[in-house]
Amino acid sequence: MSQNIILNHQEIKFKIKRIAYQIYETFIDEKEIVIAGIQGNGSIFAHKIASELKNISPIEVILCEVIIDKKNPSLPITTSINKKEYQNKGLVLVDDVLNSGTTLIYGVRHFLDVDLRKFKTAVLIDRNHKKYPIKADFKGISLSTSLLEHVQVVFNENEDCAFLE
Repeated sequence: MSQNIILNHQEIKFKIKRIAYQIYETFIDEKEIVIAGIQGNGSIFAHKIASELKNISPIEVILCEVIIDKKNPSLPITTSINKKEYQNKGLVLVDDVLNSGTTLIYGVRHFLDVDLRKFKTAVLIDRNHKKYPIKADFKGISLSTSLLEHVQVVFNENEDCAFLE
């Protein structure tokens, strides 16, 4: 497994810090923003970004978990907070890996029902195999891989890593 590591723990920490600074620069005029993580690793990644944002900026961060059935994303999507809590606010939709773009685009579609001041997306790894016209505004790394390869992100305390299978 070690020869297939794409990002080690320290590199992921640097990517999180850089993304947090980019989000801060983009939303510098906002009093509060919503960091919405897609259930699973996207939510964990969102928590890490939110924690870093709280360390570097005065912006109030509201965390939100987005529950999407990844095997059938057309099913209704729910969030851990009420729509009124993110209405007229800046929002960043976060996931760990952008592969085909299916999960991210359905997540974006969900938030289009509400007026937002600004809407951005963030991913740790962008694989460049998009099925839909979606992009990550903030990304840790772009990776050109074959369709047969699988990128796995593991978030463990002090042992975060991303590897190629």
